[in-house]
Amino acid sequence: MRKLAYALLLCAATVQAQEPAAVTPPQLDEAQVAAIRAAVGNSGRTITNVTRDAYRNPEQTLTFFGVTPEQTVVEVWPGGGWYTEVLAPLLRDKGTLVAAHFDPESDVGFFKRSRAQFEETLAEHPERYDQVQLTTLNYDADTPITEPGSADRVLTFRNVHNWLAAGDGKAEVMFDKFYAALKPGGMLGVVEHRAKAGTSLEQMIESGYVTEEKVRELASNAGFELLSVSPANQNPRDTTDHPEGVWTLPPTLRLGDEQRAHYLAIGESDRMTLLFIKPE
Repeated sequence: MRKLAYALLLCAATVQAQEPAAVTPPQLDEAQVAAIRAAVGNSGRTITNVTRDAYRNPEQTLTFFGVTPEQTVVEVWPGGGWYTEVLAPLLRDKGTLVAAHFDPESDVGFFKRSRAQFEETLAEHPERYDQVQLTTLNYDADTPITEPGSADRVLTFRNVHNWLAAGDGKAEVMFDKFYAALKPGGMLGVVEHRAKAGTSLEQMIESGYVTEEKVRELASNAGFELLSVSPANQNPRDTTDHPEGVWTLPPTLRLGDEQRAHYLAIGESDRMTLLFIKPE
């Protein structure tokens, strides 16, 4: 009986740890929402990126994350700068955008090329990107992504599966870095391809889809509390069981012309949208 009682208490504690924190999620006023809408609609965005708004829902996502023009925001591994096109004009006049990009000295060729291309984009358009602070996010636990305790928001879009695939506790290192970068009361926004509950770690790495439970575990272990969950980036058409994982779907379409129309009709992946807080 004693063992049973202990198991029930442990189960209850686990469920309680996964419940959203007893803190009110950020609520933006009309002017702040209008600022996000204007940034999403800015003329500097490329047409290719704009066409993906239907799947990435930038206005709803940034509103849910409580991003406002005067904040210091860290964009994690911005890649080609899809969200940078929105965040840079939003934060340019009153806030700060920190682009924590790949390590330019990385042994991974893709990382080096992507970082160089991103730097070229910033240099080519100073009217939009002259205030962006470019930093490095690598797997070195002792290299901060920005001044500790300085950020209001850290935002990561579809990156967690990469850190899990890197193995050796690298995902844990990343979440620890996000926690260190944020002010007390600062928030971590996560968008990630969502796996079905019960998916193994091996399957997550192979498919690119990650369970919400795993993301919550990583955040909780770093010290974060779950604040809120949004349906903004859900896609119920995505069954998540594709032959080439998430890369079967657009924009990658790894199978080429094979069932192309079918995968285009599904659209981009089903995604979780989670907001965590660093306790005061």
